[in-house]
Amino acid sequence: MLFVLFLSMYLVTVLGNLLIILAITNDLHLHTPMYFFLSILSLDDICFISTTIPKMLMNLHSHSRAISYAGCLTQMCFYIIFCCMDVMLLTVMAYDRFVAICHPLNYPLIMNARLCVSLVLLSFFISFLDGHLHMWIVLHITDFKELEIPNFFCDPSQILDLSSKDTRTNAIFKYVAATIYGFPPIFGILFSYYKIISSVLRIPSSEGKYKAFSTCGSHLSVVCLFFGTGLGVYFASAVSHSPRGNAVSSVMYTVVTPFLNPFIYSLRNRDLKSVLSRLLKPRADIRR
Repeated sequence: MLFVLFLSMYLVTVLGNLLIILAITNDLHLHTPMYFFLSILSLDDICFISTTIPKMLMNLHSHSRAISYAGCLTQMCFYIIFCCMDVMLLTVMAYDRFVAICHPLNYPLIMNARLCVSLVLLSFFISFLDGHLHMWIVLHITDFKELEIPNFFCDPSQILDLSSKDTRTNAIFKYVAATIYGFPPIFGILFSYYKIISSVLRIPSSEGKYKAFSTCGSHLSVVCLFFGTGLGVYFASAVSHSPRGNAVSSVMYTVVTPFLNPFIYSLRNRDLKSVLSRLLKPRADIRR
């Protein structure tokens, strides 16, 4: 039952994100910075969910929970890279909406192709550094070659908690990593939406306010879902030490969020919805 459920969610997630990428690449009207970042986010979501679900499906099918030492390190590294990439892309997309709403006349000049590509490359570089920083810490302060992890994947925080001999160093690293990689993106998103709301409230007509808010509604929904489930995982592990509860929280964060993202963007975005409907609509028979 679990195998069928997670396999279905995985296939729907991959297919939904691939359809978004296909729609954006095939329609010239969607060749804008907002949809460029969305296509990268969809690709990242595919990679993010692919770091955990395929291995979990193999374990469910074979009734074995074992994973090799090298396999665990690899899974953990890619999990951190793609998770951090998600955070960075959501921050970049918030900045894009800030420029589009607060500086509409200069938007094409500011959000040019070079800056868009540079922001994506910078996001990947920061994510790459974050993944390898975690790897370095794990390799130097832990010893988990024989370790039972109460989760369906190699969760970095649980590995540090269970195998670290120096709890003080472990705690310091967690706070430093959260400060460096967590607070700046959250602050950037909050600041962007503060400026967006301030600008929108100055629009005299209600129709103009609705149109401005509608351009960032999908992104705001994904931000709330991503950070909401992420904070839920953090507080659940801090308050409750139940392995089952932590595993359920991790499923919400690593599986449900990428699963819902295509639905949020396709259902709340009129342009994307129309392009997807044209792609999926069967072509009429050619008259002879």
